[in-house]
Amino acid sequence: MKKAVLSILGLSMLIVFALSACNKNNDTTPNQTLTLYDSLGGTTMVPDPANASTMIEKGRLGIRSVVDSTIFVIAADTAINGYFTVLLSEVGAGNLTGFERLSKNLTDFFCVATGAKSFTYSGLSMTDAHNPTTNPRINDKVANDDFDAFIGDLVKGAQKNGLPDYLISRVGQVTETTRATIVQK
Repeated sequence: MKKAVLSILGLSMLIVFALSACNKNNDTTPNQTLTLYDSLGGTTMVPDPANASTMIEKGRLGIRSVVDSTIFVIAADTAINGYFTVLLSEVGAGNLTGFERLSKNLTDFFCVATGAKSFTYSGLSMTDAHNPTTNPRINDKVANDDFDAFIGDLVKGAQKNGLPDYLISRVGQVTETTRATIVQK
């Protein structure tokens, strides 16, 4: 029961992050089925608050906002932040390159996983990314309970961005599809 609740919360959080900076894309016909990416803001171009002179798809901005918030929630979560000592050490020393790379990879992953057409994910496979043998930036293989904790942190990150529960749930469903490849312990 606990795992089911955490899974739902995690899915919800993922949705929240995507929708936090987005609204429904209103340029579709009523009979057209919206992708999750469309529901998170879609391809409407908006100013990028992180890069004043650039525009960004509203869906991507929402997803990135949730991803970044989730990374900060995880950094404070002593239950799972031990997986990320390399990243935490870098950030503590003022080096944000690892954070920026993680944010971009996760944002790309979730953009593609939610139906975005303008992006590709070129990072490690989920199996390799979560295995210290193939990714020295993670300290240990992920246990099932830790994946549940991640989902809880994702929900918190999504809620911090104002994502509605129904979208958090859909994002959680996307996240849950990765459990079998991420949990290796």
